[in-house]
Formats: sequence, structure tokens, C-alpha cells
Amino acid sequence: MPNYSAVLYEVRDAVATITLNRPESANALSNTLSAELLDAVIRSEENEQVRAMVITGAGRRFFCAGADLKSFYNRGEDPEALKHGLSLIHVAISRIVRGPLPVIGAINGTAAGGGMGLACGCDLLVAAESAKFIMAYTRRGLSPDATTTYFLPRRIGIGRALELAYTNRTLSAREAMEWGIVNHVVPDDDLPREAHALAAELATGSTQAFAAAKRLMHAGWSESLESHIDNELRTVYERARSEDVKGAIKAFNEKRTPVFKSR
Repeated sequence: MPNYSAVLYEVRDAVATITLNRPESANALSNTLSAELLDAVIRSEENEQVRAMVITGAGRRFFCAGADLKSFYNRGEDPEALKHGLSLIHVAISRIVRGPLPVIGAINGTAAGGGMGLACGCDLLVAAESAKFIMAYTRRGLSPDATTTYFLPRRIGIGRALELAYTNRTLSAREAMEWGIVNHVVPDDDLPREAHALAAELATGSTQAFAAAKRLMHAGWSESLESHIDNELRTVYERARSEDVKGAIKAFNEKRTPVFKSR
């Protein structure tokens, strides 16, 4: 296992679980945490035994409180240092979104600022009952970052996204599910088990099909209808020629559960 200082890393049942591990600092995004998160994501992608990921936070109070502004300003660093630090989390989120694995965000507490951006960059979100979501940027005179202005409008529409940015309204887990940010809300004690179970279930599926669906859905925002249909046709043709699909069709005809082996 890697020797990280700000994240915990575990692989079980073909699922890599990455835990942001700075509970004394609300799991805030330091340069070290962001760099280790990026490394853990890449490590998971390069491990052929890993077929899904879970990203969560240590403790129950915070999933991630965003950038560690207290530490940043206490050190008296200039805005260029903050820009450098934020670039690391942006690259990590980009890897999560563009990567070949399904990624479950297990939101164990408050997701604020960049923590909300990290959560929204995950494919599916399972939230504890006590979880909360807040933008928080404009409260400090900052503009939103960490992909919140990219993913929030796509998840909930621009009107609601602007409402959250302007008012810094805190959404409960149930409200976040009603608004379309969260997929499932579970009791606090059940969150680790439920998130792992969902990831483990996906890990038995066709990872390549999931990756293709993920890629196509993100690409659809910037494509014309005709070009996107062409992308769909080429992708489904490529998938239809794969051994996984041939095996799945044979399993269907034989009335048994398919076993997907490719990654």
C-alpha cells in the first residue's frame, strides 16, 4: 500500500476506497492531500484489479471543507501559491471524470466549496443523512472553482446553481437528492457499507461499457446531435465486437449471469 500522509487507500472486492484523511482540518484540500488524491486515482486506474472507486472523508463531520484557506493565509502566501494548489485538485477531478472507472462519492458530512466540486465530479453520490452541501465561495469574496461552475449547472440547472452561489444556502442531504445532486441518502452508520456495496456491484459489471457511457454523456454537452449520434454508433459498434459483449449475449441466451473480465 502507498505511504500517504493525507489520504487513506484500500482495495477490497475490486473497489479502491480513497479517504480524505485530515479530520482535524475538516478534510480541507492542502497541496499534499490534493497531490495524494491525484496519485491514488492514477494508481487505481493503472491497477487492473480495480474496477470501481469510492471517495469519502474521514470522520462524520466533513467530507471536505474545500481549500485550506486558514493554512494558506496563515503562511502569508500570495495568490500564485493558491492557484498552484487549486490546480492539483482540478487535475484530480479531471482524472476522476475522464477516467475508465465508475466513481462513487460517499458524502459523510459537510461538502463545502471545493469539497462540493469534488463531490459533483464523482459519477454517483451516496450521502449520509447528516451530510450537507454549501458553495461558500462568495461568502469569502471568492468566485467558485473546483469544477462547481461546470458540474452544478449540469446537475441542477443554472438558476438553482446561481442561487447556491449567491446565497450560500446549505442543502441537507435530502434536499440535495431532491435537487438532483445526490443519488441516494442512507443512515449515517450505513454509509460506508452502502457506498462499498454499490461500487462492488458496479465492479462486477462491464467496466468498458460504463466508461463508454460516461465518456459519451460528458461529450454530449459540446456535440451537435448528428455528431453525437455518430459517436454513439461508432462506440456501440466497437463494444459489440468485444469479447465481453459476445460472452454477455451468450449468457443471456443461456439464461445465466454474464461474467465481465475486461477492463
